[in-house]
Amino acid sequence: MDRDQVAAVLDEAEKALEKGETKLGPSGFWKAVGAAKRDPALVEEFGGRFATIDRTAFEKWAFFSVPSGIGTLLAVVWTIVGFGLILWAYSLDQPANGLVLLVGTAITLVTTHGLAHMVVGRLFGMRFTSWFVGSLRRPQPGVKVDYATYLRTPAKQRAWMHASGAVLTKLIPFFALGPALVMEAPWWTTALLVLLGVGQIVTDIVWSTKASDWKKYRRELGFR
Repeated sequence: MDRDQVAAVLDEAEKALEKGETKLGPSGFWKAVGAAKRDPALVEEFGGRFATIDRTAFEKWAFFSVPSGIGTLLAVVWTIVGFGLILWAYSLDQPANGLVLLVGTAITLVTTHGLAHMVVGRLFGMRFTSWFVGSLRRPQPGVKVDYATYLRTPAKQRAWMHASGAVLTKLIPFFALGPALVMEAPWWTTALLVLLGVGQIVTDIVWSTKASDWKKYRRELGFR
């Protein structure tokens, strides 16, 4: 796709959004994005338009969103709450210590996924505009990247930004096994943590490589 074709696609995408469309695929937008990822000159010329179109579609699509500063603050606060519950569990007897440990682990699992994406992305020069929930069916909080800075970032670094959240999410249940053993939590606490960790890995193998973080990781490595 050459420069003029990309410009025409962006015109079409902008018109579609003005008409109330939320899906960018029919306009050829994502094919134009692929062309830009292979040609830095297209990113320099059209990066701002790519970002504006992507952000407009996102705002029409997302079930709920807040600015990145507010979302990050909330995520950090809830992460501290999660760690606090894990520490509190050490002072409790069975079975309360196991229950509190599981709740703290679950909170930390949810909040650190997006934080991992954000920290790694920022280290690579990406900016983020929002935290969001895509739908009630998938309430996992996510972070919205600024597409202009995303496209200017090398493909390998984009790939690892996508992978970072998935990697950390898989590790957290196994990290929690240490506290569970030290505090002598009930056996079912350890069993549930192992089940959660293994279950997430299986889910990634079956689903995420086709539809989520690992799919995006593999996609971006294809642009190296």
